[in-house]
Amino acid sequence: MATNRLLSPSAAFLHPRENNLFLPFFRLHTRQRSQLRRPPSTSRDAVRRGGNLKLAIKKIAPPTNRSPSPEHLKRRTRSGVEFDRELYERYASAGHVPVMFCEVLEAFRIPRLRSFVDCTLGAAGHSSAIIEAHRELELFVGLDVDTLAVDKARTRIEALVSDGFREELKVYTHVRNFKYIKAVLGGVDENLLSEGVDGIFMDLGISSMQVDNLERGFSVLGDGPLDMRMDPQGTLKAEDILNTWPEAEVGRILRDYGEESNWWFLQEKIINARKKGGLHSSRELVDLVRKASGKSGGRLGWIKTATRVFQALRIVVNDELQTLENALYACFDCLSSGGRLAVISFHSLEDRIVKKTFLDIIENEGEDDEEDYTVKRNDKIGTGTQIWSKQRIVGRNGTILTKRPITPCEDEERLNRRCRSAKLRVIQKH
Repeated sequence: MATNRLLSPSAAFLHPRENNLFLPFFRLHTRQRSQLRRPPSTSRDAVRRGGNLKLAIKKIAPPTNRSPSPEHLKRRTRSGVEFDRELYERYASAGHVPVMFCEVLEAFRIPRLRSFVDCTLGAAGHSSAIIEAHRELELFVGLDVDTLAVDKARTRIEALVSDGFREELKVYTHVRNFKYIKAVLGGVDENLLSEGVDGIFMDLGISSMQVDNLERGFSVLGDGPLDMRMDPQGTLKAEDILNTWPEAEVGRILRDYGEESNWWFLQEKIINARKKGGLHSSRELVDLVRKASGKSGGRLGWIKTATRVFQALRIVVNDELQTLENALYACFDCLSSGGRLAVISFHSLEDRIVKKTFLDIIENEGEDDEEDYTVKRNDKIGTGTQIWSKQRIVGRNGTILTKRPITPCEDEERLNRRCRSAKLRVIQKH
Protein backbone atom coordinates (compact mmCIF):
# COMPACT_ATOMS: atom_id res chain seq x y z
CA MET A 1 0.00 0.00 0.00
CA ALA A 2 2.84 2.37 0.89
CA THR A 3 4.54 1.59 -2.41
CA ASN A 4 1.44 2.51 -4.36
CA ARG A 5 1.20 5.87 -2.60
CA LEU A 6 4.88 6.67 -3.18
CA LEU A 7 4.69 5.73 -6.86
CA SER A 8 1.40 7.46 -7.59
CA PRO A 9 2.00 10.17 -10.29
CA SER A 10 0.36 12.99 -8.41
CA ALA A 11 0.33 16.44 -10.00
CA ALA A 12 1.05 17.90 -6.60
CA PHE A 13 4.77 17.14 -6.82
CA LEU A 14 5.46 16.24 -10.49
CA HIS A 15 5.93 18.62 -13.38
CA PRO A 16 3.53 17.91 -16.30
CA ARG A 17 6.39 16.69 -18.50
CA GLU A 18 7.76 14.51 -15.68
CA ASN A 19 4.27 13.18 -15.15
CA ASN A 20 4.10 11.95 -18.76
CA LEU A 21 7.49 10.27 -18.44
CA PHE A 22 6.49 8.56 -15.23
CA LEU A 23 3.18 7.02 -16.38
CA PRO A 24 4.64 4.15 -18.52
CA PHE A 25 6.71 2.98 -15.58
CA PHE A 26 3.68 3.25 -13.23
CA ARG A 27 1.47 1.20 -15.60
CA LEU A 28 4.18 -1.48 -15.88
CA HIS A 29 4.63 -1.57 -12.11
CA THR A 30 0.91 -1.90 -11.35
CA ARG A 31 0.46 -4.48 -14.15
CA GLN A 32 3.21 -6.63 -12.64
CA ARG A 33 1.62 -6.37 -9.20
CA SER A 34 -1.80 -7.38 -10.52
CA GLN A 35 -0.27 -10.39 -12.27
CA LEU A 36 1.34 -11.48 -9.03
CA ARG A 37 -2.00 -11.29 -7.24
CA ARG A 38 -3.91 -13.16 -9.93
CA PRO A 39 -4.64 -16.78 -8.87
CA PRO A 40 -3.30 -19.50 -11.14
CA SER A 41 -5.74 -20.63 -13.82
CA THR A 42 -7.35 -24.02 -13.50
CA SER A 43 -7.11 -26.39 -16.41
CA ARG A 44 -10.29 -27.91 -17.78
CA ASP A 45 -9.23 -31.33 -16.55
CA ALA A 46 -9.00 -30.10 -12.95
CA VAL A 47 -12.77 -30.08 -12.48
CA ARG A 48 -13.60 -33.33 -14.21
CA ARG A 49 -14.77 -36.32 -12.23
CA GLY A 50 -12.84 -36.40 -8.98
CA GLY A 51 -11.39 -32.91 -9.55
CA ASN A 52 -14.35 -30.83 -8.38
CA LEU A 53 -13.72 -31.93 -4.80
CA LYS A 54 -10.11 -30.74 -4.92
CA LEU A 55 -11.13 -27.48 -6.57
CA ALA A 56 -13.84 -26.91 -3.97
CA ILE A 57 -11.37 -27.28 -1.11
CA LYS A 58 -8.67 -25.27 -2.90
CA LYS A 59 -10.90 -22.23 -3.38
CA ILE A 60 -11.86 -21.82 0.28
CA ALA A 61 -12.63 -18.20 1.07
CA PRO A 62 -11.01 -16.68 4.15
CA PRO A 63 -13.28 -17.63 7.05
CA THR A 64 -14.95 -15.00 9.15
CA ASN A 65 -16.83 -14.98 12.42
CA ARG A 66 -19.01 -12.03 11.46
CA SER A 67 -22.74 -12.47 10.95
CA PRO A 68 -24.22 -11.66 7.51
CA SER A 69 -24.98 -7.96 7.23
CA PRO A 70 -28.46 -6.74 6.28
CA GLU A 71 -27.03 -5.57 2.96
CA HIS A 72 -25.68 -9.07 2.28
CA LEU A 73 -29.03 -10.67 3.07
CA LYS A 74 -30.78 -8.30 0.68
CA ARG A 75 -28.49 -9.46 -2.14
CA ARG A 76 -29.56 -13.08 -1.70
CA THR A 77 -31.44 -14.60 -4.63
CA ARG A 78 -34.97 -15.14 -3.41
CA SER A 79 -37.24 -17.33 -5.49
CA GLY A 80 -40.22 -15.01 -5.75
CA VAL A 81 -42.51 -17.98 -5.07
CA GLU A 82 -45.36 -17.10 -2.73
CA PHE A 83 -44.82 -18.62 0.72
CA ASP A 84 -47.77 -20.80 1.80
CA ARG A 85 -47.53 -20.81 5.58
CA GLU A 86 -50.54 -23.07 6.11
CA LEU A 87 -49.15 -25.72 3.78
CA TYR A 88 -45.68 -25.30 5.28
CA GLU A 89 -46.90 -25.87 8.83
CA ARG A 90 -48.94 -28.85 7.70
CA TYR A 91 -45.88 -30.74 6.47
CA ALA A 92 -43.71 -29.51 9.32
CA SER A 93 -46.06 -30.94 11.94
CA ALA A 94 -44.35 -34.35 11.94
CA GLY A 95 -41.29 -33.04 13.85
CA HIS A 96 -39.13 -32.37 10.78
CA VAL A 97 -39.28 -29.08 8.92
CA PRO A 98 -38.76 -29.46 5.14
CA VAL A 99 -36.48 -26.66 3.97
CA MET A 100 -37.44 -24.48 0.97
CA PHE A 101 -40.66 -26.41 0.71
CA CYS A 102 -42.47 -24.11 -1.75
CA GLU A 103 -39.38 -23.66 -3.95
CA VAL A 104 -38.93 -27.43 -4.31
CA LEU A 105 -42.56 -27.87 -5.34
CA GLU A 106 -42.10 -25.14 -7.93
CA ALA A 107 -38.87 -26.68 -9.24
CA PHE A 108 -40.70 -29.89 -10.10
CA ARG A 109 -43.72 -28.17 -11.64
CA ILE A 110 -43.22 -29.79 -15.04
CA PRO A 111 -45.84 -30.97 -17.58
CA ARG A 112 -45.79 -34.59 -16.39
CA LEU A 113 -43.97 -35.99 -13.36
CA ARG A 114 -44.50 -39.74 -13.67
CA SER A 115 -41.46 -40.96 -11.70
CA PHE A 116 -39.66 -39.33 -8.78
CA VAL A 117 -36.65 -40.25 -6.61
CA ASP A 118 -35.91 -38.70 -3.22
CA CYS A 119 -32.26 -39.44 -2.54
CA THR A 120 -32.43 -38.12 1.05
CA LEU A 121 -35.83 -39.33 2.21
CA GLY A 122 -35.61 -38.26 5.84
CA ALA A 123 -39.10 -37.83 7.31
CA ALA A 124 -40.57 -37.59 3.78
CA GLY A 125 -41.63 -33.97 4.14
CA HIS A 126 -40.74 -32.97 0.59
CA SER A 127 -41.77 -36.33 -0.82
CA SER A 128 -45.23 -36.24 0.76
CA ALA A 129 -45.86 -32.86 -0.81
CA ILE A 130 -44.65 -34.06 -4.23
CA ILE A 131 -46.90 -37.14 -4.06
CA GLU A 132 -49.93 -35.05 -3.16
CA ALA A 133 -49.21 -32.36 -5.74
CA HIS A 134 -48.70 -34.76 -8.65
CA ARG A 135 -51.63 -37.11 -9.07
CA GLU A 136 -50.07 -38.39 -12.28
CA LEU A 137 -47.11 -39.84 -10.35
CA GLU A 138 -46.74 -43.58 -11.07
CA LEU A 139 -43.43 -44.45 -9.36
CA PHE A 140 -41.78 -43.15 -6.18
CA VAL A 141 -38.38 -44.29 -4.88
CA GLY A 142 -36.95 -43.09 -1.58
CA LEU A 143 -33.37 -43.58 -0.35
CA ASP A 144 -31.74 -42.85 3.00
CA VAL A 145 -28.87 -44.31 5.00
CA ASP A 146 -30.74 -43.82 8.27
CA THR A 147 -32.89 -46.86 9.11
CA LEU A 148 -35.04 -44.95 11.60
CA ALA A 149 -35.73 -42.22 9.03
CA VAL A 150 -36.74 -44.74 6.36
CA ASP A 151 -39.14 -46.52 8.74
CA LYS A 152 -40.76 -43.22 9.70
CA ALA A 153 -40.98 -42.06 6.08
CA ARG A 154 -42.43 -45.39 4.91
CA THR A 155 -45.22 -45.16 7.50
CA ARG A 156 -46.00 -41.60 6.49
CA ILE A 157 -46.11 -42.33 2.75
CA GLU A 158 -48.18 -45.49 3.20
CA ALA A 159 -50.77 -43.49 5.14
CA LEU A 160 -50.76 -40.91 2.37
CA VAL A 161 -51.31 -43.31 -0.53
CA SER A 162 -53.90 -45.42 1.30
CA ASP A 163 -56.57 -42.78 0.72
CA GLY A 164 -57.91 -44.91 -2.14
CA PHE A 165 -56.99 -42.48 -4.90
CA ARG A 166 -53.34 -43.52 -5.34
CA GLU A 167 -53.60 -47.26 -5.73
CA GLU A 168 -51.70 -47.05 -9.03
CA LEU A 169 -48.68 -45.44 -7.36
CA LYS A 170 -45.78 -47.84 -6.78
CA VAL A 171 -43.68 -46.90 -3.74
CA TYR A 172 -40.21 -48.27 -2.97
CA THR A 173 -38.05 -47.24 0.01
CA HIS A 174 -34.48 -48.43 0.49
CA VAL A 175 -31.87 -48.05 3.22
CA ARG A 176 -29.09 -47.16 0.79
CA ASN A 177 -26.71 -44.30 0.13
CA PHE A 178 -27.67 -42.14 -2.85
CA LYS A 179 -24.39 -43.02 -4.55
CA TYR A 180 -26.02 -46.38 -5.34
CA ILE A 181 -28.96 -44.83 -7.17
CA LYS A 182 -28.26 -46.73 -10.40
CA ALA A 183 -28.20 -50.07 -8.61
CA VAL A 184 -31.41 -49.26 -6.76
CA LEU A 185 -33.29 -48.14 -9.87
CA GLY A 186 -32.01 -51.15 -11.80
CA GLY A 187 -33.37 -53.39 -9.07
CA VAL A 188 -36.78 -51.69 -9.19
CA ASP A 189 -37.11 -51.86 -12.97
CA GLU A 190 -34.37 -52.45 -15.52
CA ASN A 191 -36.09 -50.12 -17.98
CA LEU A 192 -35.61 -47.17 -15.61
CA LEU A 193 -31.89 -47.01 -16.43
CA SER A 194 -32.62 -46.62 -20.14
CA GLU A 195 -35.83 -44.57 -19.97
CA GLY A 196 -34.83 -42.45 -16.99
CA VAL A 197 -36.88 -40.80 -14.24
CA ASP A 198 -38.56 -37.40 -14.41
CA GLY A 199 -37.39 -35.94 -11.12
CA ILE A 200 -34.60 -36.48 -8.56
CA PHE A 201 -34.22 -34.54 -5.32
CA MET A 202 -31.35 -34.27 -2.82
CA ASP A 203 -31.48 -32.42 0.52
CA LEU A 204 -27.94 -32.48 1.89
CA GLY A 205 -28.74 -31.10 5.32
CA ILE A 206 -29.09 -32.96 8.60
CA SER A 207 -32.73 -33.43 9.54
CA SER A 208 -34.06 -31.89 12.75
CA MET A 209 -34.80 -35.33 14.19
CA GLN A 210 -31.14 -36.29 13.74
CA VAL A 211 -29.84 -33.08 15.33
CA ASP A 212 -32.28 -33.32 18.24
CA ASN A 213 -31.30 -36.95 18.92
CA LEU A 214 -28.32 -36.40 21.21
CA GLU A 215 -27.20 -40.01 20.85
CA ARG A 216 -26.25 -39.27 17.23
CA GLY A 217 -23.69 -36.65 18.32
CA PHE A 218 -24.60 -33.99 15.74
CA SER A 219 -25.64 -31.19 18.11
CA VAL A 220 -23.20 -28.69 19.61
CA LEU A 221 -25.75 -27.76 22.28
CA GLY A 222 -26.31 -31.24 23.75
CA ASP A 223 -24.29 -33.98 25.35
CA GLY A 224 -23.94 -37.32 23.64
CA PRO A 225 -21.34 -39.72 22.21
CA LEU A 226 -19.01 -38.44 19.49
CA ASP A 227 -20.65 -40.54 16.80
CA MET A 228 -21.81 -38.37 13.83
CA ARG A 229 -22.54 -41.33 11.55
CA MET A 230 -25.39 -40.76 9.12
CA ASP A 231 -25.40 -44.52 8.56
CA PRO A 232 -25.62 -46.24 11.97
CA GLN A 233 -23.95 -49.29 10.39
CA GLY A 234 -20.83 -47.30 9.49
CA THR A 235 -17.56 -48.15 11.19
CA LEU A 236 -15.84 -44.76 11.50
CA LYS A 237 -16.89 -42.39 14.31
CA ALA A 238 -15.84 -38.81 15.11
CA GLU A 239 -14.36 -40.12 18.35
CA ASP A 240 -11.93 -42.29 16.36
CA ILE A 241 -10.65 -39.29 14.38
CA LEU A 242 -10.14 -37.09 17.43
CA ASN A 243 -8.36 -39.71 19.52
CA THR A 244 -6.39 -41.86 17.08
CA TRP A 245 -5.75 -40.08 13.77
CA PRO A 246 -2.36 -38.38 13.11
CA GLU A 247 -2.00 -34.81 14.33
CA ALA A 248 -1.41 -33.40 10.84
CA GLU A 249 -4.53 -35.14 9.53
CA VAL A 250 -6.67 -33.68 12.33
CA GLY A 251 -5.43 -30.20 11.44
CA ARG A 252 -6.09 -30.75 7.74
CA ILE A 253 -9.66 -31.79 8.49
CA LEU A 254 -10.34 -28.66 10.54
CA ARG A 255 -8.73 -26.43 7.90
CA ASP A 256 -10.15 -27.96 4.71
CA TYR A 257 -13.56 -29.23 5.78
CA GLY A 258 -14.35 -26.84 8.63
CA GLU A 259 -12.86 -23.76 6.93
CA GLU A 260 -11.59 -22.87 10.39
CA SER A 261 -8.96 -20.11 10.55
CA ASN A 262 -7.83 -21.15 14.04
CA TRP A 263 -7.34 -24.77 13.03
CA TRP A 264 -3.74 -25.10 14.21
CA PHE A 265 -4.59 -23.99 17.76
CA LEU A 266 -7.57 -26.34 17.97
CA GLN A 267 -5.43 -29.14 16.57
CA GLU A 268 -2.93 -28.64 19.38
CA LYS A 269 -5.67 -28.65 22.03
CA ILE A 270 -7.21 -31.85 20.63
CA ILE A 271 -3.85 -33.64 20.60
CA ASN A 272 -3.11 -32.47 24.16
CA ALA A 273 -6.49 -33.82 25.28
CA ARG A 274 -5.31 -37.32 24.36
CA LYS A 275 -2.81 -37.18 27.20
CA LYS A 276 -5.74 -36.82 29.61
CA GLY A 277 -7.77 -39.68 28.20
CA GLY A 278 -9.04 -38.16 24.96
CA LEU A 279 -12.43 -36.79 23.89
CA HIS A 280 -15.44 -39.10 24.12
CA SER A 281 -18.56 -36.89 24.24
CA SER A 282 -19.87 -33.90 22.34
CA ARG A 283 -19.89 -31.90 25.58
CA GLU A 284 -16.16 -32.51 26.06
CA LEU A 285 -15.42 -31.37 22.50
CA VAL A 286 -17.60 -28.28 22.87
CA ASP A 287 -15.92 -27.39 26.18
CA LEU A 288 -12.52 -27.67 24.49
CA VAL A 289 -13.62 -25.37 21.67
CA ARG A 290 -15.16 -22.87 24.10
CA LYS A 291 -11.96 -22.62 26.13
CA ALA A 292 -9.86 -22.31 22.97
CA SER A 293 -12.17 -19.56 21.65
CA GLY A 294 -12.36 -17.50 24.83
CA LYS A 295 -11.29 -14.31 23.10
CA SER A 296 -13.27 -14.71 19.87
CA GLY A 297 -16.43 -12.80 20.61
CA GLY A 298 -18.37 -14.45 23.43
CA ARG A 299 -20.98 -17.15 23.07
CA LEU A 300 -21.66 -16.66 19.36
CA GLY A 301 -17.94 -16.87 18.65
CA TRP A 302 -17.40 -20.29 20.19
CA ILE A 303 -20.71 -21.67 18.92
CA LYS A 304 -19.76 -20.81 15.35
CA THR A 305 -16.33 -22.34 15.83
CA ALA A 306 -17.84 -25.48 17.33
CA THR A 307 -20.30 -25.70 14.44
CA ARG A 308 -17.42 -25.63 11.96
CA VAL A 309 -15.52 -28.29 13.92
CA PHE A 310 -18.59 -30.55 14.03
CA GLN A 311 -19.16 -29.95 10.30
CA ALA A 312 -15.59 -30.98 9.47
CA LEU A 313 -15.82 -34.19 11.48
CA ARG A 314 -19.22 -35.11 10.04
CA ILE A 315 -17.96 -34.62 6.48
CA VAL A 316 -15.04 -36.99 7.03
CA VAL A 317 -16.98 -39.59 9.01
CA ASN A 318 -19.52 -39.90 6.19
CA ASP A 319 -17.19 -39.13 3.24
CA GLU A 320 -19.79 -36.57 2.22
CA LEU A 321 -18.01 -34.50 -0.44
CA GLN A 322 -16.61 -37.26 -2.65
CA THR A 323 -19.85 -39.21 -2.30
CA LEU A 324 -21.81 -36.12 -3.33
CA GLU A 325 -19.78 -35.48 -6.47
CA ASN A 326 -20.04 -39.08 -7.66
CA ALA A 327 -23.76 -39.15 -6.90
CA LEU A 328 -24.45 -35.97 -8.89
CA TYR A 329 -23.08 -37.57 -12.06
CA ALA A 330 -25.01 -40.78 -11.39
CA CYS A 331 -28.26 -38.91 -10.75
CA PHE A 332 -27.98 -36.91 -13.97
CA ASP A 333 -27.39 -40.13 -15.91
CA CYS A 334 -30.63 -41.51 -14.43
CA LEU A 335 -32.77 -38.58 -15.64
CA SER A 336 -35.11 -38.85 -18.59
CA SER A 337 -35.09 -36.22 -21.34
CA GLY A 338 -36.54 -33.10 -19.74
CA GLY A 339 -36.06 -34.54 -16.26
CA ARG A 340 -34.80 -32.37 -13.41
CA LEU A 341 -32.34 -32.78 -10.57
CA ALA A 342 -32.74 -30.38 -7.62
CA VAL A 343 -30.13 -30.15 -4.84
CA ILE A 344 -30.27 -28.22 -1.56
CA SER A 345 -26.86 -27.63 0.05
CA PHE A 346 -26.06 -26.00 3.40
CA HIS A 347 -22.41 -24.94 3.37
CA SER A 348 -19.96 -23.52 0.87
CA LEU A 349 -18.03 -26.74 0.23
CA GLU A 350 -21.19 -28.59 -0.80
CA ASP A 351 -22.54 -25.72 -2.87
CA ARG A 352 -19.23 -25.25 -4.67
CA ILE A 353 -19.15 -28.93 -5.66
CA VAL A 354 -22.76 -28.80 -6.89
CA LYS A 355 -22.06 -25.67 -8.93
CA LYS A 356 -18.87 -26.97 -10.56
CA THR A 357 -20.29 -30.42 -11.21
CA PHE A 358 -23.41 -28.99 -12.84
CA LEU A 359 -21.23 -26.88 -15.15
CA ASP A 360 -19.16 -29.92 -15.99
CA ILE A 361 -22.26 -32.04 -16.65
CA ILE A 362 -24.02 -29.77 -19.12
CA GLU A 363 -21.01 -29.56 -21.44
CA ASN A 364 -17.86 -31.65 -21.20
CA GLU A 365 -15.76 -29.44 -23.44
CA GLY A 366 -14.82 -25.81 -23.05
CA GLU A 367 -13.66 -23.71 -20.15
CA ASP A 368 -15.08 -24.23 -16.70
CA ASP A 369 -16.08 -20.65 -16.00
CA GLU A 370 -19.83 -20.20 -16.26
CA GLU A 371 -19.24 -17.03 -18.29
CA ASP A 372 -18.16 -19.26 -21.19
CA TYR A 373 -21.62 -20.83 -21.40
CA THR A 374 -24.74 -19.39 -22.99
CA VAL A 375 -26.66 -17.47 -20.37
CA LYS A 376 -30.30 -16.69 -21.09
CA ARG A 377 -33.16 -15.11 -19.23
CA ASN A 378 -35.51 -17.70 -17.79
CA ASP A 379 -38.70 -16.36 -19.27
CA LYS A 380 -40.33 -19.76 -19.80
CA ILE A 381 -39.11 -23.20 -18.84
CA GLY A 382 -41.46 -26.11 -19.39
CA THR A 383 -44.99 -24.77 -19.18
CA GLY A 384 -45.76 -21.31 -17.93
CA THR A 385 -43.55 -18.71 -16.33
CA GLN A 386 -41.40 -19.87 -13.42
CA ILE A 387 -40.21 -16.84 -11.54
CA TRP A 388 -38.12 -18.89 -9.10
CA SER A 389 -35.40 -19.22 -11.74
CA LYS A 390 -33.96 -15.87 -12.77
CA GLN A 391 -31.42 -16.99 -15.38
CA ARG A 392 -30.35 -20.27 -16.97
CA ILE A 393 -27.07 -21.59 -18.34
CA VAL A 394 -27.51 -23.65 -21.49
CA GLY A 395 -24.99 -26.37 -22.34
CA ARG A 396 -24.80 -29.27 -24.75
CA ASN A 397 -26.15 -31.92 -22.37
CA GLY A 398 -28.49 -29.90 -20.22
CA THR A 399 -29.57 -26.56 -18.79
CA ILE A 400 -28.78 -25.16 -15.37
CA LEU A 401 -32.03 -23.45 -14.37
CA THR A 402 -30.42 -21.55 -11.50
CA LYS A 403 -27.40 -19.52 -12.58
CA ARG A 404 -27.31 -18.29 -9.01
CA PRO A 405 -28.58 -20.54 -6.19
CA ILE A 406 -32.04 -19.84 -4.82
CA THR A 407 -32.20 -19.06 -1.09
CA PRO A 408 -35.14 -19.30 1.35
CA CYS A 409 -37.66 -16.49 1.52
CA GLU A 410 -37.68 -14.15 4.50
CA ASP A 411 -40.93 -15.62 5.87
CA GLU A 412 -39.38 -19.08 6.04
CA GLU A 413 -36.19 -17.77 7.62
CA ARG A 414 -38.24 -16.20 10.41
CA LEU A 415 -40.01 -19.51 11.08
CA ASN A 416 -36.97 -21.77 10.74
CA ARG A 417 -33.57 -20.29 11.56
CA ARG A 418 -31.84 -23.51 10.50
CA CYS A 419 -32.78 -22.88 6.86
CA ARG A 420 -30.83 -19.62 6.48
CA SER A 421 -27.77 -21.23 4.90
CA ALA A 422 -29.75 -23.37 2.41
CA LYS A 423 -29.11 -22.99 -1.33
CA LEU A 424 -31.13 -24.63 -4.10
CA ARG A 425 -29.69 -25.43 -7.53
CA VAL A 426 -31.63 -27.14 -10.34
CA ILE A 427 -30.44 -28.75 -13.57
CA GLN A 428 -32.55 -30.10 -16.44
CA LYS A 429 -31.45 -32.77 -18.89
CA HIS A 430 -31.82 -32.25 -22.65
